[in-house]
Amino acid sequence: MAVKHECERVDLGFIETAPYRFVSTIELAITAEQLFEVLSDAESWPQWATVITKVTWTSPLPRGVGTTRTVHMRGSIVGEEEFLAWEPFSHMAFRFNEASTTSISAFAEDYRVRETAQGCHLTWVMAIKPNGLAGSIGMRLGRPVMGWLFQRFLHNLRRYTDARYAARVDG
Repeated sequence: MAVKHECERVDLGFIETAPYRFVSTIELAITAEQLFEVLSDAESWPQWATVITKVTWTSPLPRGVGTTRTVHMRGSIVGEEEFLAWEPFSHMAFRFNEASTTSISAFAEDYRVRETAQGCHLTWVMAIKPNGLAGSIGMRLGRPVMGWLFQRFLHNLRRYTDARYAARVDG
């Protein structure tokens, strides 16, 4: 079991004020309800967010503000997450309460969903406050690659949801 380090218990305001913010968007050919079905499915995350290897929900249903889960990522990083927002089919957000790395001082993600004529539009914001000078330098140097990678995750999500829901229609 990885040693856990406390992260700052940020609120939703951190999404807008974090020192490093990555904003990615995508149009999806599924309904907002279907997108929340995917986001609620622990098995789906590693399929599109390829840095994630495993997601485990650690609090009982129903999901809502205060719901918790553990996320395992490549590089042996483990994050203990708590949801700050859970508005079915329109908004969810979470923060790290603890992480297995000392390089993260604060971390949060925000998912905003809007219905469209073709399905739904997703805006995803990843907000990070690195810990220490080395973390800040790493974030500055890695920012272009990280922005590209996070947008790629959403393109993966589009491919995943296209296949997942096409199989239901075809099958």
